[in-house]
Amino acid sequence: MKNKIQRVSATITAITVGILIVIILSYTGKESRGPIENLFSFAGEIVDKIEKKFIISDRDDKRSDKLKWFEPYFTNTRLLLNPDRILLGAFDNNNKENFESIIALEDTLHTTFPLIHIYTAWGDKPGQEFPSKQVKSILELGSLPVITWEPWLSAFDQEKNPGLKRAEERDKNGFSDIDKGVYDFYIIKWAEDLKEIEFPVFVRVGHEMNDPYRYPWGPQNNSAADFKAGWKHIHDLFKEQGANNVIWIWSPHPAYGYFNDFYPGDSLVDYVGVGTLNYGTVAPWSDWWSFAEIFGNYYQQLASFKKPIMLTEFGSLETGGDRSKWFSDALNDLPQSYPAIKSVLFFHYSDDRTISPKSLNWYFMYDTASAKSIRNAIDSWK
Repeated sequence: MKNKIQRVSATITAITVGILIVIILSYTGKESRGPIENLFSFAGEIVDKIEKKFIISDRDDKRSDKLKWFEPYFTNTRLLLNPDRILLGAFDNNNKENFESIIALEDTLHTTFPLIHIYTAWGDKPGQEFPSKQVKSILELGSLPVITWEPWLSAFDQEKNPGLKRAEERDKNGFSDIDKGVYDFYIIKWAEDLKEIEFPVFVRVGHEMNDPYRYPWGPQNNSAADFKAGWKHIHDLFKEQGANNVIWIWSPHPAYGYFNDFYPGDSLVDYVGVGTLNYGTVAPWSDWWSFAEIFGNYYQQLASFKKPIMLTEFGSLETGGDRSKWFSDALNDLPQSYPAIKSVLFFHYSDDRTISPKSLNWYFMYDTASAKSIRNAIDSWK
């Protein structure tokens, strides 16, 4: 009860500070914008620290205690490449830097994720820099970060980077330009920042590069040879900067094939990542496909690379079938049926507009039947 009162009081104080800052902003105008914005940012950091204290530190069942078994993985990359259990994780679009929504999902599933997944786009805006705060927060929670790093080349500011092509021309042969060093200024800075982390970080670059419809770095703009050359260039730049703590995830779309054509090579890939999302009947091109149809039909081809497999985006919508049964069918015998799978990352996205303006909700935390199916499956693995 005492902790609850303290948290409510702290939250009220933080809200009051925020209101005062907004009032000050409205009267001071643009002249004071820099210092006031800094103050606002500082206030936000205070709120995050308060939340972290009450959400993490003061819990009776501390998260770090539940992940004691995972501590050796922080200093031994070989364990990450051949873990003694399936490494669970999740992405949640409602995360703040304290990852409260991830912890709520863990509580629902009665588990603790050793991996936490985030997305970052290429570009020169503040949100496209290396996500140091998020990565450090994940490490403080006792987990390791998985970063999907999306090469949206058109996002770079032309005025800041006058040597680049016009934005509308950059996607064409973009990976060839990456290989030629056009984006070294950005890649090297990322490598330098990542090196400072010291602990392992999973990086998933240019996922679904064999899909000609979804992303601008696909085969409609890049040959397989250029993709591989660009991947090698990125990999080599990281090595040159001493960023040897990267676990590289190569992540093709399972349905579009040409895996061998786009595979960068054994020395440049640590994990094969596969998105396994059941869209149900939400679109004309989709249907209620089983996990076996989405992933299982391609398992042997993907396992032939002799790399551990990570289900990088795992989830199902509700439209078109029984979602709880879908999860049961997918997960119950997963270690036995697909022994190369060493990691599963849940895709917990409440407002997905990546395929259409219509919002798609992948959240299953409030779906009692689906959450129970997942819990039962995870328990059966033990």
